[in-house]
Amino acid sequence: MQHKQADNELEGEHLLNFVVNNLGDELPIDLGENVEVSADELYEVLAGASAGGTSINHVCETTDESPHANTVRDHLTDQFDLDAVEAVGNTLLQRDALETLPDRPVEVGDDLHLDPYYGDEDEMEALYFSQAKRGTTAFHAYVTLYARVRNKRYTLAVRQLVAGETTSEVLAEFLAILDGLDLRVKAVYLDRGFYNSGCLELLYAHNYAFIIPVVKWGETIKDELSSGWSRVIEHELAGRVTFPVFIDCVYQRGRYDEHGVARHGYAADAPFIDTPREAREHYSKRFGIESSYRLAKQSLALTSSRDAGLRLLLFVVSLLLQNVWRYLHWKYVAAPRRGGRRLWDWPFTEFCEMVLRAVWTAFGVRRSVPANQPLDDRFFR
Repeated sequence: MQHKQADNELEGEHLLNFVVNNLGDELPIDLGENVEVSADELYEVLAGASAGGTSINHVCETTDESPHANTVRDHLTDQFDLDAVEAVGNTLLQRDALETLPDRPVEVGDDLHLDPYYGDEDEMEALYFSQAKRGTTAFHAYVTLYARVRNKRYTLAVRQLVAGETTSEVLAEFLAILDGLDLRVKAVYLDRGFYNSGCLELLYAHNYAFIIPVVKWGETIKDELSSGWSRVIEHELAGRVTFPVFIDCVYQRGRYDEHGVARHGYAADAPFIDTPREAREHYSKRFGIESSYRLAKQSLALTSSRDAGLRLLLFVVSLLLQNVWRYLHWKYVAAPRRGGRRLWDWPFTEFCEMVLRAVWTAFGVRRSVPANQPLDDRFFR
C-alpha cells in the first residue's frame, strides 16, 4: 500500500526559524540603539551552538558573517540573569509540549542533575554542594519536571538548585506547577535525591501517587535490605512520615561479577502497585527517561563561563530543542490516520544537524582556510 505524499516539507530553515521565534517570543532582548547585531542573530548563534553540541566560540569562528563570540556572550549575559531565565524558562518549555500530551493521566517525574564543577568554589555563585562525585563536592545542579509518554520525555519546568536550598523546596514549586496545569497525573517518579521526609510529606499533602527508590539511611532499613525475600513493609522516616516500602529481590546471575540476590527498595504509594515486582517494573520505565536526558545533553552548548544565568539558559535551550523536535514530529511530520499517527523516521540527531546546517547557511560557513604553500597536483582531480 502506497502512503499519501505530504503536501509540504520541513526544511532546516523552517526548524531554525521555529526555535528562534520561540526564544524571541518568551525571552525578548532589548539591545538599545546603535547596536549592529540583532536579537535573531544572537538566537541563531545560540541555536547553532546547542544543536551542534559545541560552543558559541566555535560557531562564530567557523562562519564568516556571524557576530563576534564576545558580542554574543556579552549580550546574553547582560540580558539574562539567573532569576530572569527561571522566570520565563518554564513558559518556554511548556509552550508546545502541553499540546502533545494525551488526554489521559500521564506519568511525571523530577530529576536532579549534578554537573561537576572543578573551579574555585569561592569565585562561583549558584553552586550546589553534595556528596563527592567525580572528584568534587561542588556542582551546577538542575532539577527538571517532565511528563513521560511512551518513554518520551516532555520537559515542563527547570530550576537551578543552589547552596542552602533543599530538594523539598524545589519539589514544592513543581507540585504547585502541576496543580496549576490542565493535566491529569497518574503518578510521580522521583530519583534518590528526593528521598527525604520533606518530599514525602509534600507528596501526601498534594495527594499524588509516587515511587521513589529508598536510600539506606539508618540501621533499620539497612537490615531490611540486607536479608529476606520480596515483601512490603511500613517504614518511618525521621519520625515524621510513615509509608510503604516495596522490597524486591532479584538474582544477580553474575552481572558485574557478582552473584546472589540484589534487593531494591522503593517507597511507593500508588493504586496500581500491589507487589514489589510491580514497583520495580514501573520504576524501571523511568530509565528510558535517563537515555532521553543523555539525548538532550547532545544538544547542550559548551561553555567555560561562570555566569549562572548563561549556563541555565544553555541548559534550557538544550531541553527546548528536544521538546520542539517531539512537537514538530508529532504535529507536522507524523501522518494522521485511524488508530494513531504514523511516525516518520526522523531521529533527534538529524533534527539537530538540520538546525546546524541552517545556521551555517545563514552565517556563511567557512569553506576554506589560508595555505602558506602552493597547492600541488595532489589537491586537484
